[in-house]
Amino acid sequence: MSEITKIQLGHNGPMVSKLGLGCMRMSSIWGGPTPDEAESIATIHQALDNGINFLNTGDFYGAGHNEMLIGKAIKGKRDETFISVKFGAIFHNGQWIGMDLRPIAIKNFVNYSLTRLGIETIDLYQPSRMDDSVPIEDIIGTIAGLIQEGKVRHIGVSEITAEQLRTANDIYPISALEIGYSLADRQIENDLLSTARELGIGVVAFANTAEGLLTGDLKAPLSQDDYRNYFSRFQGENLIHNLEKVEVLKQMAINKGFTPTQLAIAWVKEQGDHIMPLVSMSRRSRLPENIAAMEIVFTPEEMNILNTTFAIGSIKGGTYLQR
Repeated sequence: MSEITKIQLGHNGPMVSKLGLGCMRMSSIWGGPTPDEAESIATIHQALDNGINFLNTGDFYGAGHNEMLIGKAIKGKRDETFISVKFGAIFHNGQWIGMDLRPIAIKNFVNYSLTRLGIETIDLYQPSRMDDSVPIEDIIGTIAGLIQEGKVRHIGVSEITAEQLRTANDIYPISALEIGYSLADRQIENDLLSTARELGIGVVAFANTAEGLLTGDLKAPLSQDDYRNYFSRFQGENLIHNLEKVEVLKQMAINKGFTPTQLAIAWVKEQGDHIMPLVSMSRRSRLPENIAAMEIVFTPEEMNILNTTFAIGSIKGGTYLQR
């Protein structure tokens, strides 16, 4: 496997890998089983060996389990890693019950994260989304205070509007915007993506396969116990229509000798030098495929086919990513 190139997050910001490792699936999510810890740690180590230094987690992933796992994995390797932590989401019994973005809560959250991770400073700290219950000035101002204390290096934001992004950046320079972005979820191109580019903010793009829609593996209808049945995108005629679109991606993947997942990641990568595909992995076997995706190039004709087939509004129905 070849090493991943680096990009800069924000104006004069840190250099990080162009491909990010999402660690969420290394913990029990929504009450599911916990993946093999040894394999998860080995995946982090192999990612680091291949130049992937951006590790993304949330203090609510597995009720802190994810941070403790990363803490074990990076012991003795801290200088090789860039740790991104989301906070603010509150879960109980595996169910999301709300957000807590009060300054007093943020100051509490950060100390627990530092302890679980076993580090002195979090590289990128960000609210997982904004819920309007606390003024942005208080949220960003509190994190800026943590920078002064040496507990945080850079501020990020996630699940935010263009207007909120401008407000946040006026308060303190924002280094990164974490947001869902894929061929099937392009609505951020309307204003959020251009705003981030204008302000010099890096984009950490998750959900590159749109909840698995772009993997080429889905068939209609989904099994009754599939969580995606809750989303209109995966229901009835919507799913049939959307899978017809995916056939174009599947055929292109065959023609180029790659998988639809690889093309989906590569398309995100190609949208700008400031955009990082954030890919969730919990097994080493996934690394070669995802790293190889970063080497894929498209001809102008291929890019036109993808952009036309998956134009904004061409995918019917939504998911929680829909804004």
